[in-house]
Amino acid sequence: MASETAEKFMQTLQQIEENKNVEPLVSLFTENAELSNLATPSPLQGKDGARRFWQKYLSVFQQIHSKFTNVVESNGSAVLEWTSEGSLTSGEPLKYQGVSIIETVDGKVQRFRTYYDSAAFLPQGAKQ
Repeated sequence: MASETAEKFMQTLQQIEENKNVEPLVSLFTENAELSNLATPSPLQGKDGARRFWQKYLSVFQQIHSKFTNVVESNGSAVLEWTSEGSLTSGEPLKYQGVSIIETVDGKVQRFRTYYDSAAFLPQGAKQ
């Protein structure tokens, strides 16, 4: 069973995927949080960085839904395995998998990193 913080993060992410309002997810981050993924050359910082990170995430999709398949936790860190399915803004269907790592302090996310199958974002003809 996931901790309260990890559970809240997963539920809130699914919520913003539905309603496109990132503020409930931004509120889960500390003032000096760091967020990064494969597409960001350097981590985004703080709540403003969290806001930009999640707005950019949503901007790629016409629709998206993440399903969490496994959670492993230890000492204030959680590894979240997931599969996301939906469509890109072009309308092209998409399904991809990845892992996100959250590090928490006092029930807030201090550091967020995510790693995923970036080949899923290539145009259909380029996927082999």
